Amino acid sequence: MAIDRYKLLNRHNPLIDKIDYKAPLSIGNGNFAFTVDATGLQTLYDEYKEKLTPLCTMSQWGWHTRPVSSTRYDYNMDDLEMTEYTYSDRKVTYAVDCKEGNEDVYYWLRKNPHKFNLGRLGFLYRHERIKAEDIYDIKQTLNLYEGIIESSFRLQGVLCKVKTLCHFDRDTIAIEVESELLTEGLLSVMLLFPYGSDDISGSDWDYSLGHTSKVINNDDNQVFIERCMDKTKYYSCIRFDNKAHFYQKAEHDFRIESIENNKMAFTLTYCFNMKDDPETYPCSSYEIPNVTQTYESSLNGWKAFWETTGIVKLNSSSDKRAFDLERRILLSLYQLRINCCGLMPPQETGLFCNSWHGKFHLEMYLWHQAYLPLWNQTELMKPSIDWYLSILPRAKENARRNGFRGAKWPKQVAYDGIDSPSPIATLLIWQQPHLIYMLELAYQSRRGDRIFSVKLLEDYWILIKETADYMVDLAVYNQETGKYDLLPPLIPAQEAHDPSNTLNPVFELEYWRFTLLLAVSWAKRLDKEPDAEKWLQVANNMATPPIKDGLYLAHENCPTTYEEFNVDHPIMTAIYGLIYSDRIDKGIMTSTIDKIMSCWEFDSTWGWDYAMMAMAATRLGMPELALELLLMDTANNNYGMNGHNIQIRREDLPVYLPGNGSLLLAVAMMTAGLSGCDKPSPGFPKDGGWNVEYENIAPFPY
Repeated sequence: MAIDRYKLLNRHNPLIDKIDYKAPLSIGNGNFAFTVDATGLQTLYDEYKEKLTPLCTMSQWGWHTRPVSSTRYDYNMDDLEMTEYTYSDRKVTYAVDCKEGNEDVYYWLRKNPHKFNLGRLGFLYRHERIKAEDIYDIKQTLNLYEGIIESSFRLQGVLCKVKTLCHFDRDTIAIEVESELLTEGLLSVMLLFPYGSDDISGSDWDYSLGHTSKVINNDDNQVFIERCMDKTKYYSCIRFDNKAHFYQKAEHDFRIESIENNKMAFTLTYCFNMKDDPETYPCSSYEIPNVTQTYESSLNGWKAFWETTGIVKLNSSSDKRAFDLERRILLSLYQLRINCCGLMPPQETGLFCNSWHGKFHLEMYLWHQAYLPLWNQTELMKPSIDWYLSILPRAKENARRNGFRGAKWPKQVAYDGIDSPSPIATLLIWQQPHLIYMLELAYQSRRGDRIFSVKLLEDYWILIKETADYMVDLAVYNQETGKYDLLPPLIPAQEAHDPSNTLNPVFELEYWRFTLLLAVSWAKRLDKEPDAEKWLQVANNMATPPIKDGLYLAHENCPTTYEEFNVDHPIMTAIYGLIYSDRIDKGIMTSTIDKIMSCWEFDSTWGWDYAMMAMAATRLGMPELALELLLMDTANNNYGMNGHNIQIRREDLPVYLPGNGSLLLAVAMMTAGLSGCDKPSPGFPKDGGWNVEYENIAPFPY
């Protein structure tokens, strides 16, 4: 019998009866998101910001660059003093150290461009700000199946009801308000605009002179506000479904008041440089959606998503952990859909707020989206893969700068694909193979669809080729061993190591070999074997994984892995979990994971580490350990009421979406299994405590 998805989701709709500063609810569509407080808007913005959980309105196109000065707009990489290293027989330079006298350039490039907060929408009472203590009798729920937040609260003893929803294809929110306070003119709505910032809130509320907010049209039911912020221009378009009074209170402060009855209904659309010509209004090539159209879009879009995506049902299980795991899975699907499935890779905080200067990290791309093909959502991955095509020329220049062939993918970047100067970013390499692995997962997910698979191979072959060409050129042949090494300077995925001393990191070695062999498979499918001869040679002769005392080491120069470097990511588990390597000894891997369990400082780990370890345990045939790891009670494996993975020890990360994405990747293996495994749901014990039902989830192909 098919899983009743509506019924299943309704078991886990988040319910709020008090203000929870650490778990606000959001609506969105992958390219746009709007996060609200208990009022259904962003009324309590200041209180949430003080608690380091900003309420933002963010989009994939919303990037801002703060000018260097009044006479100069920007810096570029030519202005930066690089750090020089010796790599094998060549000199290489990377943007690592901040050189004396070059500080302004270094930090400006780290902070620009950055995502920014498009605006704040909130309630006022008697034209004054509402405080948290002013509202009570709070009831708020997120209807997952429809993507609608329904809020009710009392203000001055009067009931207020609010519906908040987002168009599934447009950067539009719809707001419906019902309260007698509207009739009396006591309740109104404010729309405020900040200057852009790279900080966690994406907002600078103090620098009012750096931007303008201008009403360019105001008719009976539609208002267009033009926003100019340095070279960034965008528009806020309000469409009223009933009569309202709109006016400008101050330069960046706009107000909406009901003039008809106790109801207010409007949509707010954000758009970016979409003028057809100077005589038309922005966004005129698209009708600005009204409330009904937005509601229908949300309802239809979410229904289509939920009825086709992979799904897991655990509620017939007697194990007491089943309910929370089911909750984490379903809410992760929601949060990833609204935050991470857009036109380019997401920030680690998605569209919730800014992290790391409002840029995204490509080594996290795999954790954000690799689950998609396995959960029947391959199409959602393609737009961000296409972004890689758009920055390919820059990635090739990134490699060519140091005499390498192919494309060197950056680490910490904005839409422009320019690597940020950093003591870590430019020396990290494990982001390089992600594209090959993820494209292969996409290919395997639709292998039976010849039209799709042929087009995928042809469209993205260039990414496979340029990625693999750089990888084989980075590997250095060792005359003494007859193997290919990965040499310093490099920073491995476990970033605790000195880049000048890191030799042959264990995960990167196996990831290089695994993905180069996948690239060879792509070449064979397209009859391009000559391109792959070098790839095959390097893959078959990568240095062997370093071992000491029957345990896999972090890297070849790290004999004290489990004494001095038992912190951060236990990345050695990924060589027989996230990927499959026939060079890995199962006995040594079992001893390695046992050692990690006995000595690792788990409070230093990150949200995705637990799923990574759970996949290794699943491959090893240890389902109880897989569940123990996946649900381990630690500060950074915490999942809030809203479903977000939270890094409790990090004030700058109120949400952490790589944790959510890794969870779904592990659950795919634990439920649908993997190639060569004939056990059903191999990540769950067969002790009678688990009844695992799933649909539309594909097994790991390796």
